[in-house]
Amino acid sequence: MREQPLSPGAFTQRLGPLGFITGIFLLNFVGRVSLAPLLPTIETNLGLNHVQAGMLFLFMSVGYFVTVFSSGIISQRLTHRRVILISALSVGPMLCLATFAQGIYSLSAVCLGLGLSAGLYLPSGVAALTSFVRSQDWGKALAMHEMAPNGGMILAPLIAELLLEGLTWRGVLALIGGASFLLGLAYARWGKGGEEPGTAPSPAALAELLRLPAVWLMVVFFALAIGSSLGIYTMLPLYLVTEKGFDQGWTNLMLSGSRVPGLLMAFGAGWAHDRFGARASLLTIFTATGLATLVLGLSSGSLLVVAVFVQPAVTVCFFPVGFAALSLVAPPHLRGVAVSLATPLAFMLGGGALPAFLGWMGEHYSFGAGIAIFAGMVWLGGALALFLRPSPNGH
Repeated sequence: MREQPLSPGAFTQRLGPLGFITGIFLLNFVGRVSLAPLLPTIETNLGLNHVQAGMLFLFMSVGYFVTVFSSGIISQRLTHRRVILISALSVGPMLCLATFAQGIYSLSAVCLGLGLSAGLYLPSGVAALTSFVRSQDWGKALAMHEMAPNGGMILAPLIAELLLEGLTWRGVLALIGGASFLLGLAYARWGKGGEEPGTAPSPAALAELLRLPAVWLMVVFFALAIGSSLGIYTMLPLYLVTEKGFDQGWTNLMLSGSRVPGLLMAFGAGWAHDRFGARASLLTIFTATGLATLVLGLSSGSLLVVAVFVQPAVTVCFFPVGFAALSLVAPPHLRGVAVSLATPLAFMLGGGALPAFLGWMGEHYSFGAGIAIFAGMVWLGGALALFLRPSPNGH
């Protein structure tokens, strides 16, 4: 029997299904970033070097890219609700499989599978949310939904630090995986929304976008922003513990607390975009991000602690401005396709290639030098905002 679609309703009337969707996104994100606070322990336990540790996130980002990019094709055949369900029910077992990993090859395979599972969620999750919340309430609903990534980066180190008191790193991942699987079962029983099929992007639409230089500029910007945020986040515990001599417990508490200011900073960035425009906002954000990232890589002692908190607070300002700018440079009929094209490409670079590069630098030179080099890339790439032009067909 075909599932009945949930009709659009007011934000307050849809808190139940919205809570399910946001909870699945939260555990999806916690599962993806939970390796970061556990990396020092995993390296010691499995005998990995820094290069191998960084490559884990590259494998994860490749899997994530594949399923986000192909999500329209999958949801077109299965409906968004079923894709969300498959993601939730597969992220859990993948995290549990990590507990059986005995070396770099098996753990890399698990990370690839985790990326494939997690990448299924986002396009269908947003589509489901906008299907059961009326359009005038999308801002509030999406704001609640988008608390999940930052919330995940706050919770993952706290969960790791709390559970490592009585469990191994394998037990921590198994517990997070079990929670994700149970929430998936609950969504299968009580979750609503997303009963409609998705839409696969046509080759003609992709070709039209790929011919726009501004779209490639946005890929660069998103890659720099994701690298400054998630890419550095994933390798920061290794940098602070193995290179700077910080205590692992204190590092995880700092890692968690450093993401709290970002919950408020993003709102200010959205206001700045409306007031000063995309180019001025992007230039300011990338200049400040590059400076904070440089201090993070070259400082020590109390200044390093300050940089740990300032750098992510500045970086998170990009995302509301970036998504608004992406909407301006893409023609109106291709905005959804632009998001599904630009963000997975950027994630593979910023969330995968950068951790691999930092791991290589940490092994052969120093993590700090790698972070400083990336700061220079942020400045150079951010200067390209001077060439940003809105689409002739945009608003």
